[in-house]
Amino acid sequence: MSAQTTKILVFSHRPEVRETIITAVGRRPAPDLQRVDFVEVGAIADVLYEVDNGTVDLLILDGEAQPTGGMGLSRQLKDEITDCPPIVVAVRRKDDRWLATWSQADAVLVHPLDPLAAAETVAEVLRGSAVPVVKG
Repeated sequence: MSAQTTKILVFSHRPEVRETIITAVGRRPAPDLQRVDFVEVGAIADVLYEVDNGTVDLLILDGEAQPTGGMGLSRQLKDEITDCPPIVVAVRRKDDRWLATWSQADAVLVHPLDPLAAAETVAEVLRGSAVPVVKG
């Protein structure tokens, strides 16, 4: 039996942005967390499909995505989806953090991404949403 993994959706219309996010977060953001599998998507329809089917544990959305940015998408998902998975929004400027707050995102990453900060941020969000393990 294979080890369980955490599934993180990374959304951006630009493949290089998705790659940057995945590289910064890494396959294991913290030693106490499960290994991460990434689902890369470049279209809103794909994000909605994954969220509607409950297949992802966390979303990382590019705030600069076109034609619809991750901040607007985050707000839509938080408003419309019961038990929405946690969302991290990646923004280009520190000054855009307030917009990410408006978007109801659980956390914000600022480009250029610092791998230590990105992994730590994602780990904190995953820990906050983790279901406690009951040992018998």
